[in-house]
Amino acid sequence: MKYVIVGGVAGGATAAARLRRIDEKAEIVLFEKGEYISYANCGLPYYIGGVIEDRENLFVQTPASFAELFNFDVRVKSEVTRIDRTNKQVEVLRADGTKYTENYDKLLLSPGALPVVPPLPGVNSPGVFTLRNVADTDAIKSYIDEHNVKHAIVVGGGFIGLEMAENLHEKGIRVDVVEMAPQVMTPIDFSMAAIIHAHMKEKGAGLYLGKAVKSIQEKSGFLSLSLDSGEKLDADLVLLSIGVRPNTELAVNAGLETGEARGIKVNEYLCTSDPDIYAVGDAIEFPHPITGKPWTNYLAGPANRQARIVADNMKYGNRKKYEGAIGTAIAKVFDLTVGATGLSAKALKQNGIPYLTATVQPNSHAGYYPDAYPMTLKIVFDPENGRLYGAQCVGIDGVDKRIDSIAQLIKHNGTVEDLIQTEQAYAPPFSSAKDPVAMAGYVADNILAGRLKPLYWREMQKADPNEVSIIDVRLKQAYDIEHIRGAISIPLEEMRERMKEIPTDKPVYIYCAVGLRGYLASNILRQSGFRDVRNLIGGYRLYSTATADYNTAAQERGKKQSNNHPDTSTVALQVNACGIACPGPILRLKQGIEKIKTGERLRIEATDPGFVRDAGAWCETTGHRLISQDIDKGKYIVTIEKTSCKEDGTCVSKTPGKGKTFILFSDDLDKALATFVLANGAAATGQKVTVFFTFWGLNAIKKMTDRKPKKDIWGKMFGMMLPKDSRKLKLSKMNMGGLGAKMMRMVMKKKQVDSLESMRMQALANGVEFIACQMSMDVMGIGKEELMDEVTIGGVATYMNRAEQANINLFI
Repeated sequence: MKYVIVGGVAGGATAAARLRRIDEKAEIVLFEKGEYISYANCGLPYYIGGVIEDRENLFVQTPASFAELFNFDVRVKSEVTRIDRTNKQVEVLRADGTKYTENYDKLLLSPGALPVVPPLPGVNSPGVFTLRNVADTDAIKSYIDEHNVKHAIVVGGGFIGLEMAENLHEKGIRVDVVEMAPQVMTPIDFSMAAIIHAHMKEKGAGLYLGKAVKSIQEKSGFLSLSLDSGEKLDADLVLLSIGVRPNTELAVNAGLETGEARGIKVNEYLCTSDPDIYAVGDAIEFPHPITGKPWTNYLAGPANRQARIVADNMKYGNRKKYEGAIGTAIAKVFDLTVGATGLSAKALKQNGIPYLTATVQPNSHAGYYPDAYPMTLKIVFDPENGRLYGAQCVGIDGVDKRIDSIAQLIKHNGTVEDLIQTEQAYAPPFSSAKDPVAMAGYVADNILAGRLKPLYWREMQKADPNEVSIIDVRLKQAYDIEHIRGAISIPLEEMRERMKEIPTDKPVYIYCAVGLRGYLASNILRQSGFRDVRNLIGGYRLYSTATADYNTAAQERGKKQSNNHPDTSTVALQVNACGIACPGPILRLKQGIEKIKTGERLRIEATDPGFVRDAGAWCETTGHRLISQDIDKGKYIVTIEKTSCKEDGTCVSKTPGKGKTFILFSDDLDKALATFVLANGAAATGQKVTVFFTFWGLNAIKKMTDRKPKKDIWGKMFGMMLPKDSRKLKLSKMNMGGLGAKMMRMVMKKKQVDSLESMRMQALANGVEFIACQMSMDVMGIGKEELMDEVTIGGVATYMNRAEQANINLFI
């Protein structure tokens, strides 16, 4: 049996090797138009960027080593130009221009894809390139070195285009990306792409979205691009990465069938319309397992799998079926990793398939373990039976493992319930006990069961505050920094007491930072009689990212790109706040500032994307000087200089205000939490804060000890009815015999939210004054020895003195 294979990269080379392994006696001839075979096509951008230093590392095999290892005929620089199906021959063009024919028994086509090059004026100018093979790579690298390229424009924001943008950036070249669509990476949904937009802007890359190149003009020493928006961009190098198309010319000329996706049409055995000719890789089209419609899939993994199947079918006859690919892909974009599998929401919409989505934003691993980075994971599923359709994930770390595990479920028609039941390996450096995959499943399950009515960012963007009530349930400090137009602030901790402020005759749209507090608030309202309550999926973090404008104005194209990090030589203190949820980083910032002297600088690192904005607002409030903001491999780095501080380290606000007092009357866990959250937030801005504990509130500051104090009969009776200490506090609603309080503490721990006891110690460390009401202690038989050592005893006069010095006094 004689096998002839056209194309020596990925599919072709893999099929040839498989054929030899199963048929030692067969004659195998491999034709490759180019000079190289079996090279790492996906590694080309990283060689240009210098990440892969040795060019030879790109080559898995050389033609000579491949031929010797597998004992077959490898012919490079040999282009198959025609197929004679009647006589079962191919015509081959040598590098010297001569031609000859070669017979075959079975023929495999693996010609790959061709880059799309639009017929633009000036598209063939020197300095304009495409990237598809080693020759393109060598040409680009040589041009960069020889022409001292300082500014490059990448036309096209697909996977390869963004990988090239990153690698050019790594070489110190300023990069702009022009993309005709309103987003980069069109296979994923806009909200996920917006995270990439924000990151690219942080890295100094220019974005021209929804704009097309009309012409390229060669000028003296540079290239000038004209956009359809009227803008003009100048660059030293232009890379066209608009897309690729199946290389079907040889098949079409041979009379082989092509399909509606314009690829070579193959059956389930990867056989073409000719029973002796097979095809694999980028050139073929095959029905998508979810839509059933033909599509082209330009990925190396499926090509290699097809090659293995087709080799068996060519040898043994058509007995092994190809199941199809759902399109699982991943890319590195600067510090981000972007992964996707299956169909996006917009693809399902285009195909007329109903769907729902769920988005979660957990950390890549346990928050208390160093370098826990936030990620955004979105799943798409059937609204009736929960079948998984697709998933997308963007983050610094851990994206690949989540996308890979979900991909396997999608390929086997898995559901949301299967997602919940998937077991993930857990240890603090790798994940959390509740893995992001499981979290996405839990949210989706809540949506399917009706426990959560989702609100998506586009719906929130269109919301009219006159027709719906928009409620921000984040802490008031976050609301004051920025919020959605028309929203009113009712923190989750205050929802039960303030729900009367919310009209019952119109829909209620709730949002928080990432969705959890909003879910809890929506439960409170639904169970209190509100009928139409919806929670913003992904929270304000996703909404603000998706609705921002990332387009670069033409006048900004000369903006200097900088990768310089703050000068640490003048930094007196470095603080690590990575993996900590808001308001943790701000509290650590405040504590750090108190430890240094006026004129000294503090450098703090955090992984919370909102920290940079919060740090700026904090400086505005306190009067300290913001020196620099930077991002390095997913860490947000802020340097602040201490100014206007007293010798004792207490900060003075740039706009001096009065203090804050809180009266804690309740011993409900949720109300105690609210008190300490607010107290810590106020203390972080340098305000004098006093918490006055009276009656049941005294239980929140009891010592955690097993020692029983001596009491009279009345004190013993009260002691039997009161909580032993803060660990025994109950919820004001939904306590369920203590189960609710345990659930609250468990959720807080999973979300890296400090416990009540930890918040209490933070408040003391931040200088918050704790005063216990003497009269309440006397009435309830509570002795000073039962309270924390830091607590002072006072009466109404003491409280009134503090209240006179405050501009806010809250009774909780």
